[in-house]
Amino acid sequence: MDGKIIYFVQSILILTMGKPVISVVTICYNSVRTIEETLQSVISQKYPYLDYVIIDGGSTDGTLDVVERYQEYLGYFHSEPDEGISDAFNRGILHAKGDLIVIINSDDILLPNALEEVARYYEPGIDIYRGNVIIRNKDTGFTGRDIPSMKFPLMPFFVNVDHQGTFVTAAAYRRWGGYDVKFRYMMDHDFLARAYQGGARFKYVPADLAEFRLGGVSVAPISAKRYDIEHIVLNNGGGRWLAKFCYFYFWAFDCVKRLIICIFGIDMLKRMHYAKTNKG
Repeated sequence: MDGKIIYFVQSILILTMGKPVISVVTICYNSVRTIEETLQSVISQKYPYLDYVIIDGGSTDGTLDVVERYQEYLGYFHSEPDEGISDAFNRGILHAKGDLIVIINSDDILLPNALEEVARYYEPGIDIYRGNVIIRNKDTGFTGRDIPSMKFPLMPFFVNVDHQGTFVTAAAYRRWGGYDVKFRYMMDHDFLARAYQGGARFKYVPADLAEFRLGGVSVAPISAKRYDIEHIVLNNGGGRWLAKFCYFYFWAFDCVKRLIICIFGIDMLKRMHYAKTNKG
């Protein structure tokens, strides 16, 4: 059946049943070791109104062969070089057909029944839904639970971003725009701050929705994130000196974290930050 016809039928059903179409966007590049687990976590969701979009950055390691095996479950798939993570996010959003859109990267996991949980809390007028994210270090066995922040003030201190547990309405993306392609690390924080400062309505979903694997850009040195940190402040009306102070704070805080890691190990640092979980 043609994709447009399927989407039209889904839309009619939603009007009568009150459930949204949910688009899951996965971006990937040379992710052959991890993407199949991500794919299976999405297609195993027992939610009838799923739209799955995969944006590949031109993989050469066998990632495309894995994705090809799941082609029948995909609403859209395309592979070509892009301009980075933000650009890939934006391409996925452009092709998403859902009322809600969540981004699950190729080394992250959508937890069982996550889409059904979010749909239970769906209501008109809410722009962004936020649920818990399980943090996992596969090397040490550590797991923790990140409770998402619901406010994003001008000074972005002590904020839990967790885009894996963030479901944004298509209307919110149209209103506040997508992800700034100049950002390389904190593009999700920038978007949420922009939406919050613009009056977006947030709603907490009290459930574990996704699993984030420690690593990737999340462990980049703080100096590499300077542009992103300063422009989260600048993009939301803060002055240049305030932006520089914000970067200095993050730099100093990063030094303290590295000291804790050197003395006690990375798991101690994570235990200090994340709530306990018995997920193993």
